[in-house]
Amino acid sequence: MGLKKFIESRKFKNSSTKYFVKELFYYYQPRFLARWCKPDLNAQLARMTESERNEVMRRVNYYNKLEGTVELHDTDDVKIHPIGHNKLGVNLNGHKKSGSRYVFDSNEYMRFFDQKLRAGFLFGDITTVPDTPTFVKSRPIAGNNANSVVLSLDKKRHFMFVKDTIPFKEKRDMLIGRAYVDQPHRYRFWEMYFNHPMCDLGNTKPNNPKHPEWFTKPCTISHHLNFKFILCIEGNDVATNLKWVMSSNSLAVMPPPTYETWFMEGTLIPDYHYVAIKPDYSDLEEKLNYYIQHPEKAEEIIQHAHDYIKPYRNNRLNKLISLLVIDKYFEKTGQK
Repeated sequence: MGLKKFIESRKFKNSSTKYFVKELFYYYQPRFLARWCKPDLNAQLARMTESERNEVMRRVNYYNKLEGTVELHDTDDVKIHPIGHNKLGVNLNGHKKSGSRYVFDSNEYMRFFDQKLRAGFLFGDITTVPDTPTFVKSRPIAGNNANSVVLSLDKKRHFMFVKDTIPFKEKRDMLIGRAYVDQPHRYRFWEMYFNHPMCDLGNTKPNNPKHPEWFTKPCTISHHLNFKFILCIEGNDVATNLKWVMSSNSLAVMPPPTYETWFMEGTLIPDYHYVAIKPDYSDLEEKLNYYIQHPEKAEEIIQHAHDYIKPYRNNRLNKLISLLVIDKYFEKTGQK
């Protein structure tokens, strides 16, 4: 890969060097110093307006739905440990995450608390609800998901945003989709629309013996931004690209989400924040044609998506909310 292509491929993506330098500093910072520097959460809330404070607590209580006092206990999937045990190279709940971004991202906030406090952690793409209160990156939207306490984990990969200078009206009247097609629901979409004239689809997973014609190398985010519609189809859990797509001047196209993360996908409104298609994908062409013929409606959705994105770009706000989510966890598990 030439230098120009390499630079283009990294455009808009979070810097690995910057991320690891910052997180290693946090990781090796003496814990007593971190606790000494812990922000005064009540003072920060007191400085806010009532509406700002209400919005912060709305998010805190969305991520952490624990009520009353809940007892922590080991389960087959989750072992309760002092939070100081969550370290690089440690086999935690059977998952060795040496060098893992999950360890770094959880430590960024856990370092402010007494390391003897106990908690459960499940790292990776979590699609079920544990039987004991547990910190996770993702959880199912439906049903009682209170034991899944959401933190912003693997955020380097998931939380990217773009500066899109191409107006919606100047983009191509097509949907682009690039994905690692390894799940039945993605497979169905590709079988339905791979050769469709309104779709530019590619499978970035090599060696598919049944459909080798689907394979393509990943393309850059900049290339995606030439299209009016970008497919945001869930994978093992959420659609990783949804955040940067909603920060662009293109429309995110997807069925209503079934999993959620720190991005609170469960609060997204169909055809207000994104273009909603049926779970069986049967109305895709109808939806694309509608927004091509009604660009003013498309631009309304794009503005709503930009408004939704704004709080997630505020690092100070997200730090405060993260600490409040963790603080509530220790309170509701009877450790405060």
